[in-house]
Amino acid sequence: MNDLKIFSGRANQKLAQDISEYLGISLGAISLSNFPDGEIGCQVEEDIRGRDIFLVQPTCPPVNENLMELLIMIDCCKRASAERITAVIPYFGYARQDRKDAGRVPITAKLAANIITRAGADRVLSMDLHAPQIQGFFDVPVDHLYAAPVLNKYFRSLDLDPSEIVVVSPDEGRIKQAAKHLDKLGGTLAIIDKRRTTPEETRAANIIGGPVEGKTCLLFDDMISTGGSICNAAAIVKEFGARDIYLAATHGVFCGPAIERLSAAPIREVVITNSIPMTKVEDLPNFTVLNIDELLGEAIKRIHRNESVSRLFE
Repeated sequence: MNDLKIFSGRANQKLAQDISEYLGISLGAISLSNFPDGEIGCQVEEDIRGRDIFLVQPTCPPVNENLMELLIMIDCCKRASAERITAVIPYFGYARQDRKDAGRVPITAKLAANIITRAGADRVLSMDLHAPQIQGFFDVPVDHLYAAPVLNKYFRSLDLDPSEIVVVSPDEGRIKQAAKHLDKLGGTLAIIDKRRTTPEETRAANIIGGPVEGKTCLLFDDMISTGGSICNAAAIVKEFGARDIYLAATHGVFCGPAIERLSAAPIREVVITNSIPMTKVEDLPNFTVLNIDELLGEAIKRIHRNESVSRLFE
């Protein structure tokens, strides 16, 4: 592991520190600052010539600032003669615009992938991309992790009766992932028939499968942004008679009124990971934040040693 170096941007330094501690190495020394006009300055404060470099930087809000900081870090390491640079992006921003679903709109997921690659990243490590096909937008290898093992481990620790569990997919697009949770946790599967009315609002119309009456319902999603969609889904499940409702997501973006909506929703608990800093909710009673440092740390170790990453999910 002597050739492995981990550096952190300013987006989630605590996570990078936890990953380094898991691997038993010290976090790399790097100086990041802003000039008076807002430009980002960067300097690596140790020799990285010929080293295997991992840069931990989720592109969470402020998205543009964190994305630009990642690009500058990549360029800095490239010019310092690093052997290989892996961009560790636990949360990949700009991923929701992944196709042309209307006329005269951009595909920002491809644009962000292009600039990360052109900046000098040799590979990318990310988690729960908004759409799996985004892996193909990068012209370098992508290791796509899922937080499912971490989330499933937590729910198993609650000793829930499998016969009382209903794993609920909040929309048709998450059915495949919901089925994977079902394989590990047991129970039955239900799907919310969701209709989108505007880019910000959705209306859940019905539940397919189940039944959910008197059951413990686990709703899994990749991210919670404004909270409107997932809270609407929880309300529908409650109307159909669910006893307890747990919401689980990998990325807690929590924009706008998200925290207020989640706090007022008819749910028992919100379970998220620390792919994004969770300082806003870590002290709230019905929010649980799970650490993904071991999962990312193990993936980094396997990438460094040229071992299989997919074995983490077997």
